[in-house]
Amino acid sequence: MTEKSLEQRIKEAVAEKIDMVPYNPEWPEMFRREAEFLQNRFPAPLIRRVEHFGSTAVPELTAKPIIDMLVEISSEKDAAREIVPVLKSLGYDYFWRPEFDKPPMYHWFIKRNEAGKRTRHIHMVEADSRLWERLLFRDYLIQFPKAAREYAALKQNLARAHPNDRIAYTRAKGEFIAEIMDKARALFA
Repeated sequence: MTEKSLEQRIKEAVAEKIDMVPYNPEWPEMFRREAEFLQNRFPAPLIRRVEHFGSTAVPELTAKPIIDMLVEISSEKDAAREIVPVLKSLGYDYFWRPEFDKPPMYHWFIKRNEAGKRTRHIHMVEADSRLWERLLFRDYLIQFPKAAREYAALKQNLARAHPNDRIAYTRAKGEFIAEIMDKARALFA
């Protein structure tokens, strides 16, 4: 069987159905177990810290049932050499985002359950990556439940409007996210 190209795999991944579910109180524990696995398998300095971000990190927020993890790595090259082959051998789907020669560069893994549904997104980046700003968004939604409820309603509407187009779904959240990020930067800076 011929292995699919990265382009084919990305095309399939962005066309996967978007499922939204009510908050699951088990999500923090699912994150903790996966973080513990990563930190035990790839100890410091290779992996320096692991953060739970995205909607599953916000209590009571409706979300896609996928644990988003932001992992600080010592270097992109070390991760490519030491982490990528191991996680691929354990069945994680691996994507280099967006391309090897164009920033922002990071390693992205998808873990799936037995039914093929996504359960984890693991984003591995160096300490200076702009992706760390996503923690501000998480922290703002945790601190301001009204904003979290507005975000949940938006996501549910967009999931209905773009059920099999993750790119359109993500782009359509952009204005709301930018507005919250401005508030979060002002509040937490």
